[in-house]
Amino acid sequence: MTQNLKDLFEKERAKNNKETPLSSGHEQRFFDKLETALPKQKKRKVPVWSIAAAIAVLVASGLYYVLKDTNNALPQNNATIVEVEKDTPKTETFSLGDLSPDLKKIEDFYHANITLELSRLEIDDENKVLVDGVMEQLAELNTEYNTLTEELNFVGPNDDTISALINNLQLRLQLLQKLKSKLNQLKSSQNEQESNII
Repeated sequence: MTQNLKDLFEKERAKNNKETPLSSGHEQRFFDKLETALPKQKKRKVPVWSIAAAIAVLVASGLYYVLKDTNNALPQNNATIVEVEKDTPKTETFSLGDLSPDLKKIEDFYHANITLELSRLEIDDENKVLVDGVMEQLAELNTEYNTLTEELNFVGPNDDTISALINNLQLRLQLLQKLKSKLNQLKSSQNEQESNII
C-alpha cells in the first residue's frame, strides 16, 4: 500500500512538471498587449549645448566669488588701515559654574547662601565695627576669587584652581556664619546685661 501511494505521488508530480506548449504567437501577443498597456518611455536626450551652458554658468559664478574675495583682501587706495592690538584677546571669560553642571550647582549654592546670610545681618551702632571688619575680609576674599577666575581662564581648568575657588566660597560662607554667631552672642549678652540692670 505504501508503495502504491509513493508511486501515485510520483506520477502526479510528473504530470504537474510537464510543460504545456504555448500556442504559436502567444509570446508576441503578450508583448503587444504589454506595449499597449505600458508604452515605452522615450529617453529624452539632453542637448550638449545645455550641459555646456550649465558648466559655463558654474565656472563663471565660481570665478566671480574668487575674484570678489581677492579684491576684498587687497587694500584699496581710499581704504584706511587700522592696526588692532594683539594684547587684547576677544575671548569670553568663564567662571567655575561654566565648567560643569555639578560645579554650577555648587557655585549657585554658595552664592545663594552668602547672599542670604548677608541679607539677615542686623547692623547697629554697637556691632558696626565687627561687621565692617568682616566686610573687609569678604572684599579680600572676593578679590582673591576674581584672581582665581582669571587664572582659570588663562591657565585653563585644573584641580588646584577649582579647589581654591570652592574653598574661597566656603570661607566666605563660614566667615558670615561666624559673624552671625558673634552677633547673636553680643545680642544675648546685651539682653543679659539689661535684665541684670533691671
